[in-house]
Amino acid sequence: MFLLTIFKMKNSKLASIITMGFALFAMFFGAGNLILPPYIGLNVGTNWPLAILGFVITGIVAPFLGLLAVTKNGFTFSDLGKRTHPVLVLILATIIMLSIGPLVAIPRTAATTFEMALKPIFPEMNAIVGAVLFFTVILLLTISPSKIVDIIGKYLTPVLVVLLLLLVVLGIVNPVSSAQEIAISAQESFQLGFDQGYQTMDVLASVVFAGIIISAAVEKGYTTAKQRVHMVILSGIVAVSCLFIIYGGLIYLGATSGYAVGEDVSRTELLLNISQNILGSYGTIAVSVAIALACLTTAIALTAAFASFTEKLTKGKVSYKVSIVLCTLVSMFFAVKGVDEIIAYAGALLNFVYPITFALVLLILFFGGKVKQRAPYVVAMVVVSILSLISLLISFEVSFPLLTKMHSQMPLVEHNLEWMLPTFVVFILVALFTKSKNIVE
Repeated sequence: MFLLTIFKMKNSKLASIITMGFALFAMFFGAGNLILPPYIGLNVGTNWPLAILGFVITGIVAPFLGLLAVTKNGFTFSDLGKRTHPVLVLILATIIMLSIGPLVAIPRTAATTFEMALKPIFPEMNAIVGAVLFFTVILLLTISPSKIVDIIGKYLTPVLVVLLLLLVVLGIVNPVSSAQEIAISAQESFQLGFDQGYQTMDVLASVVFAGIIISAAVEKGYTTAKQRVHMVILSGIVAVSCLFIIYGGLIYLGATSGYAVGEDVSRTELLLNISQNILGSYGTIAVSVAIALACLTTAIALTAAFASFTEKLTKGKVSYKVSIVLCTLVSMFFAVKGVDEIIAYAGALLNFVYPITFALVLLILFFGGKVKQRAPYVVAMVVVSILSLISLLISFEVSFPLLTKMHSQMPLVEHNLEWMLPTFVVFILVALFTKSKNIVE
């Protein structure tokens, strides 16, 4: 009986890890994550292993670091920002939640579902009808916060993973063509994967999704700090493994798609043609279902996260369920504008807030255990915010010649990482010359 009890406990723990890991994978894996890797493969040809390596660093490892940073420092992103000023944390958290919530990311998932999943199958469908259907499902599946991880991890993600694995495995076993020799170097192929992984901006999502996964761990009985960290790390490993297999497979499929390297083909068209060549007449349906599930799982997680944040921010004056309704209504309004219009206004906002969030994650992970003073973190956040603001102004063609020239000559600017070296240098200098006061535990 004792051994049976232990066996059941182990089975229960393993099931929880897999469910949470699958849920986390699905939260990260939106439609953009499905469309982008094949396009990378198309442009790197025989250098696809190096492109995978670059993409893994910024598209998988970096978000995992965000998840880890939050988990080791508390329950939510706000806990991660305790080293800085409370007002700065609140402003940053609000911008992040609006960006990956009802203003940008959630409407984009709905618009993408309509344009790439519903429209090809139901060409007469109206965008408003598509948005209403999408957000009705979101509303029904997010209204009960305790069940969100189980809904995503147990029911929606397995279907998504099976579809993607079927596509990848069949494409590897019976490739459409062979990868082509290309003119770009191995280093350039690595850089392309690295840059595109960075552009997914999944670190922003990771610091938000961490709260959902931590809450799920607590809900399943893992309440101590050690248990929470252990469960989240193991779940993260499951998610990272799934992402690696799927991303790597899709990049390979792009490299062996039969298209000429650099050929002028849209990302959507490339994915559809790959799926049709591998799965035949069922290819379009398979891609449509995969895109719909990828968008749906991401939107569910983001909507729940936004509602929880709003409830906490208003100290319960706006309840979770009311926040869900408000979030879906606002998201629906922006969703009908279409993917292109959403991307047009969203890019600048995301490019501004992403370096600030990523910098905080890295500083906490690398220095959080040793540097307890508040000053180094505050000054570093100010520096990265200024550099992000300069980049934002340049993107809007509002800049000063001297600043623009200096910005263009900064290390790593070609990877949109020009903020990294100055931020770390300033942090270290301030930490060295700051007395041990204003300690934050």
